Amino acid sequence: MSAAFRNFISGIVVLAAVTGAAAQSLEGPITPKARWLAAQLQSLDVEHKWIAGAKVDWKSGLPNGQPETRLGGHTHCSAFVASAAQRLGVYILSPPQHRQELLANAQSEWLPTAGRDAGWLPLAGAQEAQDAANLGDLVVASYHNHYDDKPGHIAIVLPSNKNAAEIAAEGPDVMQAATVNSASISIKAGFAGHLHAWRDQEIRYYAHPIEMTESE
Repeated sequence: MSAAFRNFISGIVVLAAVTGAAAQSLEGPITPKARWLAAQLQSLDVEHKWIAGAKVDWKSGLPNGQPETRLGGHTHCSAFVASAAQRLGVYILSPPQHRQELLANAQSEWLPTAGRDAGWLPLAGAQEAQDAANLGDLVVASYHNHYDDKPGHIAIVLPSNKNAAEIAAEGPDVMQAATVNSASISIKAGFAGHLHAWRDQEIRYYAHPIEMTESE
């Protein structure tokens, strides 16, 4: 065996070891930062605010006193995500830059474009989204409706100890405002109102780093 070939093989072994170590660290336990993030999200009380069927203030999630005019009522997934991001010191497309109606579709277009300049990074898929959430990044799952005049959906990926098989089967758990709001629901169930989202793997994931604050 030549010296060059031995060096080549050694390089592959080292690369494999480094790659394996990186993968192991990503699949490791939920970090303290991620636990802090989960507590901040829980404090938003999404199950009792941003309620479907009423017009709400996007920041507080409370009814704004305006009459509901849309047949079937509004849902507020995108307003909830925008409010949560703002409270964590992160910008995602929000009012007044875009009205609340059809905001989820607009956010899905903004995230891979202007969102990059605002610090949002695209992720490869559900497992990478879970890894990023477990490290303490703010991670969103975004779906654009096939029809521009119909609402899309967006939710926040929660830190979780789900294993790879569970994530492949039903996706990470998310917090969302929807027809029925949920503090924790699988992506497969949470996006079930959009036929193509989970079934056809049309959900896109993005992460933004955040900073822990001692005052919160």
